[in-house]
Amino acid sequence: MRTSTRRSRRMMAFTVVAALATGLLAGCSSDSDDSSSNSNGGGDAKGKTTLTIGTFGVFGYKQAGLYDEYMKLHPNISIKENVTTRTDVYWPKTLTRLQAGSGTDDIQAIEVGNITEAVQTQADKFVDLGKEVDKSQWLDWKLSQATTKDGKTIALGTDIGPMAICYRKDLFEKAGLETDRTKLAASWKGDWAKYVDLGKQYMKKAPSGTKFVDSASSVYNAALGGESQRYYDKDGNVIWDKSTGVKKSWNVAMTVATSNMSAKLKQFDPTWDQGYAKGSFATVACPAWMMGYIQEKSGDAGKGKWDVAAAPTAANWGGSFIGVPTAGKHQKEAIELAKWLTAPEQQAKVFAKQASFPSTPSAYSTLTPAAATTEYFSNAPITQIFGDSAKTIPVQHFGTKDQPIGTAITDVGILQVEQKGKSPAQGWDAAKAEIKDVLGQ
Repeated sequence: MRTSTRRSRRMMAFTVVAALATGLLAGCSSDSDDSSSNSNGGGDAKGKTTLTIGTFGVFGYKQAGLYDEYMKLHPNISIKENVTTRTDVYWPKTLTRLQAGSGTDDIQAIEVGNITEAVQTQADKFVDLGKEVDKSQWLDWKLSQATTKDGKTIALGTDIGPMAICYRKDLFEKAGLETDRTKLAASWKGDWAKYVDLGKQYMKKAPSGTKFVDSASSVYNAALGGESQRYYDKDGNVIWDKSTGVKKSWNVAMTVATSNMSAKLKQFDPTWDQGYAKGSFATVACPAWMMGYIQEKSGDAGKGKWDVAAAPTAANWGGSFIGVPTAGKHQKEAIELAKWLTAPEQQAKVFAKQASFPSTPSAYSTLTPAAATTEYFSNAPITQIFGDSAKTIPVQHFGTKDQPIGTAITDVGILQVEQKGKSPAQGWDAAKAEIKDVLGQ
């Protein structure tokens, strides 16, 4: 969820934020935009146990009414969600608190781009949730991402981030383009470059004030989500600068960044949110968790104007986990809440509210998007589109610095080209310098 909504933003075998935000890959459903107000839980004036949950982006628990439902089932529990909009801000703060052994929430969300770092460097700071659940409920690859070599599961999977393209069919129509989702998917199937080519056509008759895509970074993340080779190899070696997947995705993003088809927005920044509200871009690479974000930011004005088509390649962006820090004051209660929130039944409820795709396969046969979501996205067959993507996503390997490497490429390298007019070579060099700092080289 949210790489953001979850992002990352929020990012990405059946291997899907995202977030992704991203959750995710990943908007803000916030009670607060900074979890620094957390106090490791506590008690309120009525003698209840207050559990705090640190999340990023739009996780969907609040929106789906899960907190209220749990509190009704457990009258002695009060839940407070502390939300940070961007995972690249959220995770460093969380790491600091984990390492200090204080200041953490009772439950902490972890984006897929950070899960390897958490497993390899922070495992002793989390409760082993594998001892508390039936691990067969989760996709094998999802569970393994949060499990140490000696078998400790530090977090439970929430969503995964199968990819689609969300597009404004009203803007497509005004630009003289095809609006049928099946025909669009066929036109760009198998190649993100074909999607970019459609952007060139769109710009020839683009409605005033609109662009084809929100950002080159969006295209980069989506294309990379369908590549088997990312920033690390299966042995944990850094290969980002030699990765065929990175180079292929970078080249597609550079076509966008050096053209006139991008709105040049930084994802998950306020200007990006405003772009949704104003209808200033016609398409966005759309992992499942982002559908809730689009609904929230586009508002009533976007209802029935958005549609969904299969992405050029099956891809994953985002997907998250929740874990229970050992520093929490209410571990027993937090474990029970974490188990309940990630159970198949609850994952299905979050999907019904905002289409965040479950990581528990037993939920798939029961998935039904909310009528309001289906209507918002022009009655697109959401479950089928994302389900088909999820089944063919390639196995991907993540490393300890996956998220900051990705951020360096998108928020430094690509933005240098897209917003500051630098050449692709200069953008690559800027990203390379930033990544050297990230890796301590």
